[in-house]
Amino acid sequence: MTARALMFQGTGSDVGKSLIVAGLARALSTRGVKVAPFKPQNMSNNAAVTPDGGEIGRAQALQARAARVPPSVHMNPVLLKPQSEIGAQIVVQGRVFGRANAADFQRIKPELMTFVLDSFAKLKGDADIVLVEGAGSASEINLRSNDIANMGFARTAGVPVVLIGDIDRGGVIASLVGTKAVIDAEDAGLIRGFLVNKFRGDPALFAQGMSLVAKATGWEALGLIPFFADARLLPAEDAVALDGARPAKPDARVKIAVPILPHIANFDDLDPLDAEPSVDLVRVHPGTALAGDADLIILPGSKATIADLAALREAGFDIDIAAHLRRGGAVLGLCGGYQMLGRALHDPDGIEGPAGSVPGLGLLDVETTLSGEKRLEPVTGTSFDGAPLTGYEMHIGVTAGPDGARPFARFANGVADGAMTASGRVLGTYIHGLFADDRQRSAWLKRLAAGESEITYEALVEQTLDRLAAHLEAHVDIDRLLTLSR
Repeated sequence: MTARALMFQGTGSDVGKSLIVAGLARALSTRGVKVAPFKPQNMSNNAAVTPDGGEIGRAQALQARAARVPPSVHMNPVLLKPQSEIGAQIVVQGRVFGRANAADFQRIKPELMTFVLDSFAKLKGDADIVLVEGAGSASEINLRSNDIANMGFARTAGVPVVLIGDIDRGGVIASLVGTKAVIDAEDAGLIRGFLVNKFRGDPALFAQGMSLVAKATGWEALGLIPFFADARLLPAEDAVALDGARPAKPDARVKIAVPILPHIANFDDLDPLDAEPSVDLVRVHPGTALAGDADLIILPGSKATIADLAALREAGFDIDIAAHLRRGGAVLGLCGGYQMLGRALHDPDGIEGPAGSVPGLGLLDVETTLSGEKRLEPVTGTSFDGAPLTGYEMHIGVTAGPDGARPFARFANGVADGAMTASGRVLGTYIHGLFADDRQRSAWLKRLAAGESEITYEALVEQTLDRLAAHLEAHVDIDRLLTLSR
């Protein structure tokens, strides 16, 4: 039997589409329904490696986890990964398809729709329901022609839509009613109902608001969802999450500073550290100096390493890092951050922009040559201090040099990864997901004199997904959603 499907679109970006789909996936899975998450087109530099050997947006990997099914490249068949100067890298069904600027991408959308529909058909063949997530705003009528992410997909595939508005940013009535006003009438006819997300306060105060939207649009009110504060404990997809306020940690024993650069990638690497009560993880944007009392500076991954290295220097972070090391601090580079730490970066084929070479920070005696071949695979092994680790690699480029004789880690197959200085205070690795391993994170905390880890990270994510599911069960008419799906 063909699976049912229901699509969730938003009045704008960051209205909570990804989180709501994840919560519904967990709620339905708990009910015994076999769920497959699906996002036709995503734009994110936060990606995950799938067991079938490709990459998808981090949000779809989380949704698969919520649904208790393995992540698949078909859950996010088109992934755009923004890069400097050359637009975006296009990943199709898990593999690099090419690169394009915005105008070129609009022209190739019809070709990409074939892959989108193929992946959707595969998921429908092995699920009871497919929960589809849109991208950006449903009202971007300037992009409606050849659309594969929102109404273009919904109409082609015949999938009914639920529209999500965000009351936390204000103007939610206008954004919902305005969407009905500007989109094509046939597209509007696909929308069966709406949800209002991130409500704070007494729900009775917005009861009239829900009724007014329903009357003005003809759409069914399906739920007013209170703000879910624990969303911060789940991996975020959009870099806008990096700007959010964090809870104070008066009992923190260690400070970790992270420069936030324009093309930061896989920043969920930081989430397990941020979840530790003993760790004050400080995200530092250009215009602010890296904390002088930090114990550790982490340079995270980047989708455009050379451009972000230039941004790092322009912000003066290189000066802050040098001062930090003089004070006896430590620096860890993850993937692109590791490449920045070396003597030089070479891009002979112009993968990230004009072909050529640039000097690195010179803190590790290694050099990196970028290449078109992307390495995507899970890894296990031990770090230099003998602590076990699990994670994954997702990078282009080969890094080598004298400091590689002191590898950061050695994998179970004997392959060495990364490099470190003789002092052990500057380290680099290609491993993502390093701190999600409780054993590895504990080893770092002890090294920084913060004591043992106080959380079990994977269990924390599972518990948060369960709480999110219960939250939606209490505030959303899930039975009605199932009835509306087709």
